[in-house]
This record gives sequence, C-alpha cells and structure tokens, in this order.
Amino acid sequence: MPKKKANSINLIDTFAEFKETKNIDRATLVSVLEESFRSALARTYGSDENFDVIVNPDKGDCEIYRRREVVEDGEVEDPETQICLSDAQKIDADFEVGEEVSEPVDFQKFGRRIILTLRQTLAGKILELEHDALYNKYKEMEGEIVAAEVYQTWRNETLLLDDEGNELLMPKSQQIPRDYFRKGDTVRAVVDHVDNANGTPKIYLSRTSPVFLQRLLEAEIPEIADGLISLRGIARIPGEKAKIAVESYDDRIDPVGACVGVKGSRIHGIVRELHNENIDVINYTSNITLYIQRALSPAVVNSVSLDEEKKHAIVYLDPDQSGQRHRQRRHEHQVGEHADGLRNRRLPRDRQRQR
Repeated sequence: MPKKKANSINLIDTFAEFKETKNIDRATLVSVLEESFRSALARTYGSDENFDVIVNPDKGDCEIYRRREVVEDGEVEDPETQICLSDAQKIDADFEVGEEVSEPVDFQKFGRRIILTLRQTLAGKILELEHDALYNKYKEMEGEIVAAEVYQTWRNETLLLDDEGNELLMPKSQQIPRDYFRKGDTVRAVVDHVDNANGTPKIYLSRTSPVFLQRLLEAEIPEIADGLISLRGIARIPGEKAKIAVESYDDRIDPVGACVGVKGSRIHGIVRELHNENIDVINYTSNITLYIQRALSPAVVNSVSLDEEKKHAIVYLDPDQSGQRHRQRRHEHQVGEHADGLRNRRLPRDRQRQR
C-alpha cells in the first residue's frame, strides 16, 4: 500500500515538473491533465461521465469525486452510478433516496499499471503541445530576424539554440561563404521556413536570403522602417554582391543617399554583418529598359529587347572578354537579373549586328 501511495505522489510531482519546465499556459495544462485523468477513469470504471476532476497545477494538486444517485436498499442496478441508501447514510446520515452522493476517489485505487499509463499519456500530450507551440511560434516568425547561440557545427549544417533552448538549424547552403562559427557565438539570421514532418517541428535559418538583407536594412535605416522609402527589389550573390532598388514617396528624400549615409555610414554595419558583401543601391523606375540598365550597371548596356508578357529581356552589351573585369560583370548580370525581375539573355554588340 505505501508503494502505491508513492506512485501517486510521483505522479503529482510529475505535473509540477511539467508546469515548471514546459512553456504551456495554465488553462491548457489544466485541460490536458483533466483529459488524461478522465481517460484513466474511463478505463478503470467504464465511464467518466459521473466523475468530477479538479486540477490545480500550481500546487501539483488533483482531486477526483464520483457522483452516485441514492436508491433504496436492494434496488442498485449499476454500482458505478448508484449507491444504496444505507451506504449513503454511512457517509452522511441526512442522505435520502433521489439525492446525489459525491465522494472522493483515492489515487491508489487506480493501480500501478493505470498510473504508469496515465503518466505516459500525459507526457505524450505535453510533448505534442510543446511541439505545436514551437511550430506556431516560429511559423509566425518566418521572414523575421532571430539571434541564436551556436551549439554545434557540422559539415552540412550548424545547430543553434534560442533563448529557450529550442534547436534551430542553418544548412551550409544558407550560410555566407565567409561565415565561420564557433561554439558559443551569437549569430543573427532570418527564419527561412519551418517544417513539421511527423509532428516534430524543424526551424531552418538563412543568412543568404534576400529577406535577411531586407530586415537588416529595415533595422538600420529609419526611413525604410517608417515607410518613407520603399524597397522595390533586392538581389544577392551572398558574400559577393547585392543590388537594392529603392523608391522614395517624399520628393525631399534622396532614397539612395538616405540608405547609404554620409561616407556609407548607414550601410557599413550591414556590410560587416554580411562579411564585406558589396551593396549597390539604385533608384527604382517603372521604365523597364532604364531599370535594367541601372540593375546591370556598371556593365554598359547597348540596347534592350523586351517581351513583357513572358517576363523576358534580351540585353545587348559592348563585347568585353577580359578576365577579371568579365567575371565582375558576370556577377553584375546575375544580380541584375534578379533585381529587375526579368529573365535576361545577354548578347555582345557584334551579335546584335549579325541579327
């Protein structure tokens, strides 16, 4: 008997432990505990309809009462829902036929097996709730910047922990080429996406996404945060080059100057965060040809042939096949193609003459 009592005490202690270690609100915890107890009652007594379960998770307290109707002696048809008058009057001499008796149920009557099953059921439901809460939290944070601490680095990904100890993953493909992390480093990244396969959420971060650059700009440049300057296009080759198209709704504000700042003061912090990624800021225009020329700058555009329905452009450039300069322009082309939102096909000027 004392052993069974110890089991019930351990069960209550388990509830208190869940309350202290899991980020689950009181109302949800009460609901889960009550549902778990009612499941155990149904297995033990066949039904839980005539039971009252009172849970106080703050104290690790739980009380169960069984309600039964008082009937005449010898007329008890269902002992789980009825009690004879003589037995009822042993509880309280004032009970009469037709009244309802409410009596406490001892945990020990559940039995060791039921108690262990109850603990497993409760643990499973709490874990499920915790996973749901984690998934919902980070699903709402997709596209937002988070700061996390590096816990372990592998060849293909890095494991980070947030302030609550939740695991976040950053694949190698989502890291800037010059990124080098050591355990304990604090890293900023954007929440790229959240998977919930098999009910186990996995949160993936990115430092290569254009959204990461967008959020950094919003944090560093007040005019963008206040909506005075709009980001109309962002394209990146992470760690190498980025193009940003900006537009101002106030004629008094120079959007490019406001983003760059005096001697690049406003954008220096972002450049350092991105390991000296070269950031070009250009003025947005609704003139597609001019926009393509700005996006591909400093490459010299000779002419542009547009197919706006197919989102396709053929861009003719002055021929330039010299080594490093050619590679620089190739980067400009790759970034510019994303910035202007069109699929660009670039041909040298002598090809234009052949056509």
